Amino acid sequence: MDMTEKIVNRKFIAAILFILSILFTACAASVRNSSPVASTSEQTLSYPAQEYKIRAGDQLDIKFFYNPELNEQVIVRPDGRISLQLAHEVTSAGLTPAELTDFLTKTYASELNKPEITVIVRSFGGQMVFVDGEVNKPGMLNRVAPMTVLQSLSQAGGVKDTAERKEILIIRRGLDNKPVVLMVNIEKVLDGTETSQDLNLLPFDIVYVPKSSIANINLWVDQYIRKNIPINAGTGFYYNLTTNQTQ
Repeated sequence: MDMTEKIVNRKFIAAILFILSILFTACAASVRNSSPVASTSEQTLSYPAQEYKIRAGDQLDIKFFYNPELNEQVIVRPDGRISLQLAHEVTSAGLTPAELTDFLTKTYASELNKPEITVIVRSFGGQMVFVDGEVNKPGMLNRVAPMTVLQSLSQAGGVKDTAERKEILIIRRGLDNKPVVLMVNIEKVLDGTETSQDLNLLPFDIVYVPKSSIANINLWVDQYIRKNIPINAGTGFYYNLTTNQTQ
């Protein structure tokens, strides 16, 4: 290798290291300026426990105490309605079982003498949550029982090595149906220092696991440097970002 090639290689290496130093500085600054994770008590207070409301996909038992011939088992359609004898089309999604019972009692009062009706939610549909990002099996999970963030990640095959475990995002519908983002540090759950951050998920919650800073830098280097600049082309040089070693 002549002197000209050595000078070019040194300038190229210096340029790459300069770019990487800028990236690391930017990442460090973003971590220092990131918003702190809201406490579990603050998050919980924003979502008080509410009486269950019927959803599309729920299976309902409609029982008439004195008129068992009218008993029915129905599934709430995607449009939120059910079809019943005498009452025909009834909108049930969004109502509590008690509200639907009261509505049916008033509706059947014109057909029956003092109807006694009970609505039972036999099985629950529409209880899915979604897990995306740096997990091994992203997709929809059926929430058939109470589910926490850690349980959802387990069902999604666990997080990848490239995951940012300290800033897992929970995106859910707020009380005004506007999206609200909560941040969870799952490392504190795993080491037992703050297990209260393992929040219970609500239907339609989205659990998003972002890439870690080092994973984003590796991706940038791979896309914009390794695949576009022939680092190894006759120079005998490459930079291992993971171990910070020149080889």
